[in-house]
Amino acid sequence: MSTMESIDTRNLASRAREITKRELGVYIERTAGSMKATERARKVMPMGVPSSFQSYDPHPIVVRRAQAAWMEDVDGNRYVDFDLGFGALFAGHCNPIVRGAIESQLDDGTLFVTPCELNADVAEMLAARYKLPMWRFTNSGTEATMDAIRVARGLTGRDKIVKVEGGYHGHHDEVMISMKPPLHLAGPADDPTPVAATAGVTAAVMADTLVIPYNDAAALERVLAANEVAAFIVEPVMENIGICLPQPGYLQAVREITRKYGTMLIFDEVKTGITAGYGGATSVLGVQPDLVCLAKSIGGGLPLGAFGGTQECMDQITAGRVLHLGTYNGNPLCMAAAKAVLTEICTPDAMQGVIDLNSRLVAACQSTIDDAGLPAHTVQFGAKGCVTWAPEPIRNYRDYKATDFDLAFAQWMHGINRGVLLPPGLDEQWLISMMHSDADAMRYADVFGEFVAELVR
Repeated sequence: MSTMESIDTRNLASRAREITKRELGVYIERTAGSMKATERARKVMPMGVPSSFQSYDPHPIVVRRAQAAWMEDVDGNRYVDFDLGFGALFAGHCNPIVRGAIESQLDDGTLFVTPCELNADVAEMLAARYKLPMWRFTNSGTEATMDAIRVARGLTGRDKIVKVEGGYHGHHDEVMISMKPPLHLAGPADDPTPVAATAGVTAAVMADTLVIPYNDAAALERVLAANEVAAFIVEPVMENIGICLPQPGYLQAVREITRKYGTMLIFDEVKTGITAGYGGATSVLGVQPDLVCLAKSIGGGLPLGAFGGTQECMDQITAGRVLHLGTYNGNPLCMAAAKAVLTEICTPDAMQGVIDLNSRLVAACQSTIDDAGLPAHTVQFGAKGCVTWAPEPIRNYRDYKATDFDLAFAQWMHGINRGVLLPPGLDEQWLISMMHSDADAMRYADVFGEFVAELVR
């Protein structure tokens, strides 16, 4: 099959559901130990997991150990890891350089709660990569976006912020709005209604967070025109709905519009980060924000976040107008890991090699899609890629909601039973780490080909 006409797309979802039903049975049988461990954990932890993202039906795999590009569960099943902590393990599991840096620092202490020279070392590296002069460290991406928003409010004296529908920026109240809202509550596509993602978000917080579609510069200008908005926080490439790329000229228009209305532009690069390239999406896409938020990939698997900004923005902290606090901020253990990642592991040549390997994987998957005539396509951004079950590229959250989740779930279940571990959300992307071999990476393409062959037979 080589054309869309050669396959009956109406039967694909039905076939996908058949595959899912069979694979669920296989999954339950091969992960009995994980099921038992989850049942135990549910007695002392809500949902049996430390983070709600880690819960999925019928139960999550419970991991015993990990090395390089693989993880092993309590049943002894081994998986090539394409999840990699939602991008936090770009260096790979137990990277020997990261491990060496941590072991060396262990001899000198893990927590000082006073500055160490490593703080300036890592800040200088981030300043060089992102072309923003001043940085502070946090313990997570959530903290980084929370603090960046506070800085923007302190500088502008304004209360309101703007985010895009379908965007995820952590779990503080201001951004837990319209993360993935049900469409019957979300209002018109061009002027979305803010929808709380969780109980506990107050009406006052809801009133201060405005929601717009991604890739719609006119919508941004409309909500900024009243001169009440402190910040527009956005992933330059949305990675909460697969990989949703900015349309040509969109981010440039965003930069011009935010400057016009005195609104700070915050790029949330927690997920794109250095997986996008040496200087992140900021460098790759050529648009300079006022503030950048980082985490995940810069920490080598340790809990680390950071935010950097212009001198004007970060002087709010210097002057004491904005407080930024945290006992564990910039702790030497995480700093040692980050320095190893930024200087020894994620060098320009090494990163380009990983991105090139990912390009080969993406091309192999796209070839499978084309040969089968599937209503799907691949997307690549740096070391990340995804298969999106829609015939055309998605531009925003509403496009994403129109994709075929039956096909996505069937692919995920089929893959995990064959040792290919993808994020469980059906909207995430794979990541190729610094420790994936060619065979590791192309294992995904092989298993995807097997799934497609069964889907269209």
